[in-house]
Formats: sequence, C-alpha cells, structure tokens
Amino acid sequence: MVALIVILVVAVLVLVTLARTIRIVPQARAGVIERLGRYNRTLTPGLAIVVPFIDRLRPLIDLREQVVLVPAPAVITEDNLVVNIDTVLYFQVTDPKAATYEIANYIQASSS
Repeated sequence: MVALIVILVVAVLVLVTLARTIRIVPQARAGVIERLGRYNRTLTPGLAIVVPFIDRLRPLIDLREQVVLVPAPAVITEDNLVVNIDTVLYFQVTDPKAATYEIANYIQASSS
C-alpha cells in the first residue's frame, strides 16, 4: 500500500514538472521568460522548453495591431466654438521586452 502511494506521488510530481517544462505560445503572441525574477529571453510562437520552477512565463503579449478609442477632448476654435474630436488609435507592439519592463501600462500610455 505504501509503495502505491509513493508511486502515485512520484507520478504526480513528474506530470507537474513536465507540464511546467513545456510551454506553447500561440501565433501572434510573445512570452517573456524571467529566470529567478530577471529577464532571460523572449519566446516566439511555437513550442518552447523552460526550466521548471526556475523560469517563469510572464503573461503573453499580443503582437497584433490593436485599436484604442481615445476619449473625445473638447477643443475651442479661434471663433470660440467648442468641437469634440473623435480619435481612434491603432498600434502594434514590436518589442515585447520593452512593453513588459519599460512602461507600466503601454495601452494607457499610447492613448493619453
């Protein structure tokens, strides 16, 4: 009975380690890997192998073009008319490392 419990515990540990080792990054996304809290590398789409319990995959970053609706500011013209301007902003992340570490919220920063 004890041998069966030990085998089950070892099997669960092997499955958890295997699940944390293999990462799949979907198309048009990128993943930033931190090793012990420091930037290590950027994962491109596809299958990737990471060191379990040492490497950590940050949330995936969308590399597709994104649309942000900017709130309409009130603008006063030369003849004292108040006009609201509707603005739509298109942007695309080209450097996942910079989008992760160099700014707190790149979506908010691009629309303000």
